[in-house]
Amino acid sequence: MRLCYRIPITSVQTTTTAPLHPSSSSSSPSLSFTTKTDSNLEMQSLYHHKTTTLTKNDVARDTVSSCRLCPPKLGKRWREYQGSHDWEGLLDPLDDAMRCEILRYGQFVDAAYRAFEFDPTFPAYATCRFPKNVLLTRTGFGHTGYRVTKHLHATCGVQTPGWIDRLPSWMSVKSSWIGYVAVCHDKEEIARLGRRDVVIALRGTATCLEWLENFHTTLTDLPPLVGPTGSIGPKVERGFCSLYTSRTATCPSLQDMIREEVARVIQLYGDEPLSLTITGHSLGAALAILSAYDITTTFADAPLVTVFSFGGPRVGNKSLRCQLDKSGTKILRIVNSDDLVTKVPGFVMEEDDDVAKKYSTHMASWFRKRVRGTQWGYADVGKELKLCSKESPYLNNINFATCHDLKTYLHLVKGFVSSTCPFRATKEVLSTRFIN
Repeated sequence: MRLCYRIPITSVQTTTTAPLHPSSSSSSPSLSFTTKTDSNLEMQSLYHHKTTTLTKNDVARDTVSSCRLCPPKLGKRWREYQGSHDWEGLLDPLDDAMRCEILRYGQFVDAAYRAFEFDPTFPAYATCRFPKNVLLTRTGFGHTGYRVTKHLHATCGVQTPGWIDRLPSWMSVKSSWIGYVAVCHDKEEIARLGRRDVVIALRGTATCLEWLENFHTTLTDLPPLVGPTGSIGPKVERGFCSLYTSRTATCPSLQDMIREEVARVIQLYGDEPLSLTITGHSLGAALAILSAYDITTTFADAPLVTVFSFGGPRVGNKSLRCQLDKSGTKILRIVNSDDLVTKVPGFVMEEDDDVAKKYSTHMASWFRKRVRGTQWGYADVGKELKLCSKESPYLNNINFATCHDLKTYLHLVKGFVSSTCPFRATKEVLSTRFIN
């Protein structure tokens, strides 16, 4: 889910300030920075950028930090960073190479947001603003070694009443651009990564009908073409399933487009080391998990499938989680403990959950039995990297929107050290350009 405003300006002059690092002396000489930002490259956000005042010590510290974050050579260890051992020993404390990989995949999602046309007054509303060959460069990503090979669209299957046709046309857009597929083609980057990587990047909620789909929060059986059905089979949130499988006469479903491109990639590169990484934020994180499940149940020869999920809501029931585990799908959920979106929809009832700790074992067991077989019995999936926006000394005016924003997530990943040291000294203030 994502709330967005777009201000139609040609350019904006921005000066940023942040509190001094606690260890900095108040008498230290300060540096101020003024940057000019092309409005076409601005992230759509609900919070305002604050001005940052930095000492020379802060700048020196961050320069060292940035050097440590230079993309490392993964080589033969690439499977570990893709989760082959469930990221054992890489998350707490957070390994610097792992940090780089998380931030790198977060930037692919950032590019999906920046490429999306948010302005409902534009005829091209809800489409991609850039052609495939320049999408990554025009969104400010820089040299990635990847080439975008396919645009992806999602279609809302929600039935709209007839009177909605009298509203502005942008309110009833059914199919909208939601992301892209990019394939690593640069030989040096392939050597650094240890394999050829394929990325599927998906943005969060943007259109009115996508918001309506988000509110269809009961569980439903997966369609036969996605996986097994039945009362004990995998179930997913109804709205997410609709967005993944719905199609129109002129637009294939997101499921069809992903299957087609994955089949093409496997055919082209299946005889070399290959990974498939699906990354998304909010709604995109939920669709990433559905995509991963679909790919592993559709393609017997699928490569290692990994999901990097930012601020994702719950997606399905315990059976879905079991099927994902059996298929070998690796999922890393990056979660801000202050982000309410990650705590909905439904209820999660596990043996060691918070409800079981708060109430008696007997009462918790009774509640689990009542919820598990209903349309509200959800289960969290994968491995979790838990962050906390309250731990950052640089986030002010924390609210629902700031806690959920992708830029906040990337800021927290940049600063996170471990569960005992949740945030390190850094001058970064909500910057998404962590890796040059």
